This record gives sequence, structure tokens and C-alpha cells, in this order.
Amino acid sequence: MALSMHSKDKQMDSSKYVRYTPEQVEALERVYTECPKPSSLRRQQLIRECPILCNIEPKQIKVWFQNRRCREKQRKEASRLQTVNRKLTAMNKLLMEENDRLQKQVSHLVYENGYMRQQIQTASATTTDNSCESVVMSGQHQQQQNPTPQQPQRDANNPAGLLTIAEETLAEFLSKATGTAVDWVQMIGMKPGPDSIGIVAVSRNCSGVAARACGLVSLEPIKVAEILKDRPSWFRDCRCLDIMSVIPTGSGGTIELIYMQTYAPTTLAAARDFWTLRYTTTLEDGSLVICERSLTSSTGGPTGPPPSSFVRADMLPSGYLIRPCEGGGSIIHIVDHVDLDVWSVPEVLRPLYESSKILAQKMTMAALRYIRQIAQETSGEIQYGGGRQPAVLRTFSQRLCRGFNDAVNGFTDSGWSLLDGDGGDDVTIVINSSPTKFLGSQYNPSMSPTFGGVLCAKASMLLQNVPPALLVRFLREHRSEWADYGVDVYSAACLKASPYAVPCARPGGFPSSQVILPLAHTVEHEEFLEVVRLEGHAFSPEDVALAQDMYLLQLCSGVDENALGACAQLIFAPIDESFADDAPLLPSGFRVIPLDPKTDAPAATRTLDLASTLEVGPGGARPASEADTNSYNLRSVLTIAFQFTFENHFRDNVAAMARQYVRGVVASVQRVAMAISPSRLSSNMGPKSLPVSPEALTLARWIYRSYRIHTGGELFRVDSQAGDALLKRLWHHSDAIMCCSLKTNASPVFTFANQAGLDMLETTLVALQDIMLDKILDEAGRKILCSEFSKIMQQGFAYLPAGICVSSMGRPVSYEQAIAWKVLNDDNSNHCLAFMFINWSFV
Repeated sequence: MALSMHSKDKQMDSSKYVRYTPEQVEALERVYTECPKPSSLRRQQLIRECPILCNIEPKQIKVWFQNRRCREKQRKEASRLQTVNRKLTAMNKLLMEENDRLQKQVSHLVYENGYMRQQIQTASATTTDNSCESVVMSGQHQQQQNPTPQQPQRDANNPAGLLTIAEETLAEFLSKATGTAVDWVQMIGMKPGPDSIGIVAVSRNCSGVAARACGLVSLEPIKVAEILKDRPSWFRDCRCLDIMSVIPTGSGGTIELIYMQTYAPTTLAAARDFWTLRYTTTLEDGSLVICERSLTSSTGGPTGPPPSSFVRADMLPSGYLIRPCEGGGSIIHIVDHVDLDVWSVPEVLRPLYESSKILAQKMTMAALRYIRQIAQETSGEIQYGGGRQPAVLRTFSQRLCRGFNDAVNGFTDSGWSLLDGDGGDDVTIVINSSPTKFLGSQYNPSMSPTFGGVLCAKASMLLQNVPPALLVRFLREHRSEWADYGVDVYSAACLKASPYAVPCARPGGFPSSQVILPLAHTVEHEEFLEVVRLEGHAFSPEDVALAQDMYLLQLCSGVDENALGACAQLIFAPIDESFADDAPLLPSGFRVIPLDPKTDAPAATRTLDLASTLEVGPGGARPASEADTNSYNLRSVLTIAFQFTFENHFRDNVAAMARQYVRGVVASVQRVAMAISPSRLSSNMGPKSLPVSPEALTLARWIYRSYRIHTGGELFRVDSQAGDALLKRLWHHSDAIMCCSLKTNASPVFTFANQAGLDMLETTLVALQDIMLDKILDEAGRKILCSEFSKIMQQGFAYLPAGICVSSMGRPVSYEQAIAWKVLNDDNSNHCLAFMFINWSFV
């Protein structure tokens, strides 16, 4: 009996497995395409609509969809693993080739070392031989110093001559890309891997500056070549690239004669241009090559356009080797090698023009990152919110950079002209009266017949001991520290129907709070695009109409402190609420470029516009003979440019306002730089100024009195409570004391801190309003505060255990104990919440 029951159960189980006909599978697949996870009602409806499924139970239909989804997931995972495997295989091949190249380089250096030892011994043995120079420059070392030997004079104005130059360029480029023609040193932090940017190296001991990268991208070689040849799309410093002529070669390649102009990064040096030959061809193994070099008197070839206001730079054999990868994608080798004529720039700026790290960041890695960005957008890996297409967002970033570069350079052929100054040479004012400069093709003279044009106020200065990434992050997160609300109102007015309702901004307006809304970011988060909402305030009752929120489109880059040689910048432009894809943009902002530390020479800081006022201490520049007692010694160049539209009859007023505003911004940046510098505790810095005001005196009295009322102890000993004695003791107290707003429906915001509190938060009094209490506490600290909050409100204070919080710059801070207490006003009403962090220090 038991056996027969078991057989019956087995028979019932086997009846659950259904064999579907091709017609039934086709019907189910159609539904799966539209809805992979149908509801119970949808499955019942499916059975009713498809008679061929009527003999299948609803539960079996459910099981079919579950299995189908599982198979789909397995297929996707298998495909992903195959893709990763292909990447790893290709990267392994790349690393093996790199290893072979390094072994050749080691052999070359060992041979050269032995050769030099032999020559030195021979020279020392033969005392009568005075040919020291020939010994030092002999052998292959001379070729290393200048891997591009001069070519004899020849007629290269015909296609055959140009092809000879092209073939030589190809051979020299390949010897740099895969050979040992240049002594490459891998950049720190560039770890190879399937998801990394690739292997990045910079030159050592060669003429000019050079950088090299190789990596994988999931785009076909033809598409990669198309992107790389369109240099203005990814090289932010490229102003224009004109192909003057195209000559086909017999092998199916092309020779192009190219004139390229690039922007100068600061206001302190002339821009560079290039006259080059670019050769595109296919190698026997199917690899695509695009190589390029300057045409000079030594190479021969046609003479390019005259340099005019540019300095003619030299491109040594450079280019791209693009190899097809098995299973799709490409392996890319990039070499950039240029001589930027470093002797034509001021001595203090020369590190910008002789740094291979800066070249790697601006050109070599920028190209690789841009291609990876396009590849991920094409594959759908990147999804942006807000309904904007990735191409549109890229265009916004390019327009912001181009507009800022245009303002910094102020080329005369773009319509810029210099405006007479007011006697000071710290701020330069240039104007552009072309109506299409800002309004473009949408401009209609009848809209504003008195439109004068665009005015730009700009300045450059030297910064000491301030990491560029740290400064730009601070300027971005604490806009109220340097921006003026009245100037923001004026900038926003140019976008309105009645653009010039505000004839001139009134400096000194209330600082506005900002809300940052993320829009897009690049693959490695080295650059991000965002919309900033500035919450409006009215100056006076008659200005209530102006108290509306304003918006900025903002681009921030280079805020990773670990990126070597990276330029950090913050560029923004006012936009209106509609934020159309073709909205006019007038970018302003900051750019900070690091200068490699020079320990072997005194700092020539006074050659810059504002350098003399921006030394480490308020007393001016330190003597060159004085040793730097701080281990952190970094210099960088900061360039500031602000653009405004103006009407003709208000031009002088706007110029005066812009000059005054930029000087105010410069003073704010000086103050910020001192506040956040790692060497800010130096005696040269001096203490932060005491905020002596009736409000500050009253708050100090309330803090001191409330602490005594609640705890029964003294916050500090003071001889007299008259005058500003309490405030001075509070301000100079060794522990960090700070106050927060006390609101039940909003996150507490810092309103006051003493000098130690500002140091701990790495901020200033003005920027405190941008910092919320829950942003500096870690998760454990927030939990403790929440659990103790009711106790604080009931008995007036609470002791909090040791913990870790975070400064406004993201640095961890440890403290041994914290005390929180309610601050009562003269009516014994709750005014704010005070905290004291005891024995704090940066971790």
C-alpha cells in the first residue's frame, strides 16, 4: 500500500513538468519582451487571450517566467564575465609587452652605464685628454637627450617629400610608443587593470616634455581614430584646429597639414600654436596609426601661418597607435611629446611648461578618459538624470571651459580690447563689444539697442603652501566666503526680459546660501557638472522683487588631492529657470595650477601680478635665505576671471564695479588660503581676527553664563566680565567651542566658533553658515547625540564620549571628550546649542 502511494505521488510530481510547443513558447516570449514579470492578473489574461495556452495551469505559466528571467540573468552574467575575461587577456598582453620594453630599457641602461664607466676610467688614466665634453655626450646617451635628430635640408613641398617626412615621423613615433627611444617613468598611482584608465608614464631626460599612456576601450579602432583626430572635442586647451590641406597616399593613408592654436592657462604668458604634419595609415597587422610632428626648417615642408600673437611651439613625433582587440574593442597607445619654448615665459611659470605630469593630465590622460566616457555612454552603462542627453551635458562642459579660456586669454581676433586701468596693475579689464560674443545668433538689435558687450575682469597670483584641490573644494563648498550677492543679482539680470534692471551691483549684500544639484560626472569623477541654486534675499523692502532664487551652471574639476600634476578649477555661469540646451553662457571662475616645488633656487614670487601681497605671512615675502621650516612646500598659480554684460552708458560703472569686486575676491581668496593652508599654524600667519561686535560680546556672555548654570562649573577663569574680556578668553580657549542653531524641524547649522573651532572645522566665520552639525559627526557620533538630545534639553547639558568627526575639508578629527549645553538668552529662552571638543587633533 505504501509503495503504491509513493508511485502515485511520483506520478503527480512528474505531471507538473510541461513540454511547451513552439507556438506556445513564441506566445510567451512576446509577452516576456513587453513585461518580463507579469502579475497574476496579467497571466490569467494571457491564458484567456491565447487559446493555445489554455491547457497550461497559471502556476506553470508563473514558473516559465521565473525560469526565463533566470536564464536571462545567467546569459547577462556570462556575457559580463566574457567581457571581463577579454579585458584581462588584453591587459595581460599589454603588460607583457610593457615588461619586454622595460627589460630592453634596463639592458640599454646597463650597457650605457658600463660604457660611461669605461670612458671615465679612460679619461682619468689619460690625463692629457681634455675631451670631457665628448665623453659625457658620447654613445647612445646623446640620442636619449634628443631623440629627434635634425634632418638635412631637402625639398619637402611636394607629396613625395611630405611622404618621406611622414614615414620618418611614423618610425620615430613607434619607437616611443613601444620601444626605448624615450626613458619612460610610470606615474605614481596609475595602477593597470581592466577598469583602470591604463598605464601612464612620463619622460625623463629628453628634450621637451613627453607623456605616454596605453589602455583598453570598448570601441572599434575606426571610431577611436575619429574621436582622437577631433582634438577640440576632448583637449580643453585647444582653441581651433584647421586642416589646411589633405593629401592621399598610395597605401590608402592620408597626410594632413594642420594649424592648431591652444589657449594659455594663465594671464601671465602668451598662448602657443603649432604647424604640423599628421599622417594616418594602417600597419601590416591591421593597427591604425595617427602620428604627427611639427614642420620646421630642419624637417622641411611648407611654411605655416605666421605666429602673430602666439608663440610657435614644437611638436616632436607624437600620435596614437590603435590596435584591434579580440572580441571587439581596441588597445590604444598614446604619445604626446612637445617643446613649449619654456624660455619665453617668466621664470616662476616655467614649471608649467616643463612638467611632463601636467602634459599627461591635460592631454594624454584626457584623451583616454574621453574615449572611455564615450564608450560607456554608447554601451548604456552611464545613465544621467534630468532628461539630458550625455552629448548635451558634454557640450555644456566644453562651452564653460571654452568661454573661461576665451576670457582668460582675451585674443584680439575674438574682439577683445584692453580698457584703461585706474593706476593699479593688479586687475586687468578687457571688453568685447561684439553682440554675438554672449547672445550668439539669437541676438536681435531691437531687443536692446544700447547693448554694449561683455566685460571681463581678471587677475593672476601666486599661492604658497595651499594644495589646489583643497582650495577649489573650499571655494565650491563655501561660496558665501568670497561671492557677493549684489554681483550675483547683476549677473543673473542679463538673462531676464529686462536685462539691465540693475544698473550697477551694490557690493556688500547679504551672503546667499547655496544648494548644489548634481547633473553629470565623468567616469572617474575627476570632473563634475552641477546646477547651483542661490537662495535670494532682499536688500531692502523696495528690492523684494529681486529676492528670487538664482541658478548657476557649474563645472568643477581637479579636486582629487591624489592626482599628480592636476589643474583644479571652478567655472560657473548664470542660467535662467528654463535652462535650455542652447542657453547663452558667460563663464567666470577660478583655475589653480600646481608648480613643481623648486628647492634649489629662491622663489621669484614678485614677478606675478598679485604675488607680492600673497606671501605666507602678512609681513610680505620671506628672505630667500630663510629656510622653510614646514615640510609642506608647494606653489601654485591662481587665475581669476569674471565676466559681465553691460550697456554702453553704464560701461565705466560696470568696469569700476568689476575691478572692485575682483579685488574683493582676491582678498577673500588670500584669507581662505591662509585659513586652510597646512602651514597655517606657522608664526608668520598670525591669529585669526577677533570678531568684536555687540552681538559677539553678548553671545560670549550667554555661552559662559549658561555653562555655569547647567554644569555648576566654570568654562574658564576670567578676572572681569566687563568689556570684551569674556569674548577674548572664549576666542583664545584651547578647546574647540562652537554654537549651532536650535531648530526642531531642520538640521542644526553652525553659527559661531572660536579660533580653535575654526581650525578644527578648517573654515572661517563667514563660511560657518554652510556647515551642518550632522555633516561633521560620524555615524557613531550622530547616534550618541540623538540618544543624549532629550537629556540635553531636559537637564541643560550632557557629556559625550571620545570620538571622531570630520572637518569641512573631509579630514578626520579625533577628540577625547565633548560637552554639549543649551545656551540661554537674557530671558532664559533657548538661543542655541553649544559644543566643546576637548583635546582635539587631526588624525
